Amino acid sequence: MTNRMWGGRFAETPSEIMQEVNSSIDFDKRLFAQDIAGSKAHCQMLAATGIISPGDAAEIMRGLDQVQSEIESGTFTFSRSLEDIHMNVEARLAEIIGPAAGRLHTARSRNDQVATDLRLYVRDIIDHLDVQLAALQKALAAKAKAYAEAIMPGFTHLQTAQPVTFGHHCLAYVEMFGRDRERFVDARKRVNQNPLGAAALAGTSFPIDREMTSRMLGFEGPMHNSLDAVSARDFVIETLSAASIAAMHLSRLAEELVLWTSAQFRFVSLSDRFTTGSSIMPQKRNPDAAELVRGKAGRVIGALVSLLVMMKGLPLAYGKDMQEDKEPLFDALDTLSLSIAAMTGMIDDLEPNLPELRAAADSGFSTATDLADWLVRVLGLPFRQAHHVTGGLVAKAEGRGVDLADLSLAEMQEVEPRMTEDVFSVLTVEASVRSRKSLGGTAPENVLAEAERWLAKLG
Repeated sequence: MTNRMWGGRFAETPSEIMQEVNSSIDFDKRLFAQDIAGSKAHCQMLAATGIISPGDAAEIMRGLDQVQSEIESGTFTFSRSLEDIHMNVEARLAEIIGPAAGRLHTARSRNDQVATDLRLYVRDIIDHLDVQLAALQKALAAKAKAYAEAIMPGFTHLQTAQPVTFGHHCLAYVEMFGRDRERFVDARKRVNQNPLGAAALAGTSFPIDREMTSRMLGFEGPMHNSLDAVSARDFVIETLSAASIAAMHLSRLAEELVLWTSAQFRFVSLSDRFTTGSSIMPQKRNPDAAELVRGKAGRVIGALVSLLVMMKGLPLAYGKDMQEDKEPLFDALDTLSLSIAAMTGMIDDLEPNLPELRAAADSGFSTATDLADWLVRVLGLPFRQAHHVTGGLVAKAEGRGVDLADLSLAEMQEVEPRMTEDVFSVLTVEASVRSRKSLGGTAPENVLAEAERWLAKLG
């Protein structure tokens, strides 16, 4: 079937292979609401500027309403021979209202039309992701408040470093996802610019009002260079960059859940709602939801790389290569949305194993830094010397197979003769976390205040 929307120049119908490679309707049909919204704004502007008659505009608006109703109800028939969502909508509009439908495409091109649709779509998804990320932050902050005093080991290099609280650990991710939200909000400013009216690449000779369409579509304003308006996809790349960083943060948290639910850690448990069993090993409870969130991050990051590679060699203005922006974009944002929802569910669901967390915090000489600080504060040692003395005491305790607090004062004095009984006051994990009162520290009172601040902010 010849595509009559652009077929006047061509004597032969496209080959089946050409139709297959050229068609985008299978995936860009999800832009129907944005496409129709853009067409309505363009139609009203054409009428307001006298480019088309009020009667034709009224018919076009009536027809567009019917097309949207048919798509939303599932009765619309999409045609692959019509290539994309724009031609499918326009062809059906012509069937409904007749020749007046042909006036809608005055002073615009599919080039500025698709750029407009895509910006409207990305803007909507950013708003949706912001709501989702806020819900995830709220779930983490609620856990932080509930477990502001629950002591656990803090790690560097996945080795026991210093005691922290479970709430403090949760709040670290609240901060990360807060920055993710800021990145999306910032990207949205550059998404929210109006390319409609740039036409194919050079603008139009018709007296259009681009400020009017910008207002109607909620854009900040029209883009000021027609070449840039139709050829820019940096707004997609920037959004995917923000999405990739958010997916990376989700993957880090997912990795911790995978570790923490293992028999070797036993730090937290997840219910049957977010775990699965094994087909052969009846004892298994696999953290599949966390593993899938971790794995799906690769798809999001891959979409970013795909778009960067696709765009890097394109001269101005539009190239059909840009049709390849939509599938990775749609997949990445769908994947991120699902991953956020899954992680929010897991955070709500998980239960910390407080005895295991406390026991793990007590191991691995986690109060060694507190001992070094005591040597500086009480005995006046330079920190580097205190570090050396503490290392000797750790070696002594390790040789005996005990923790620092299990050494006798006499044994400690063999390394540093000025040691006093007061040193034992800093060698408990409780004393350690209570002492970390500096801004951003893990002291329970800090954690509780921060959790409450975030919960109030998130509403």
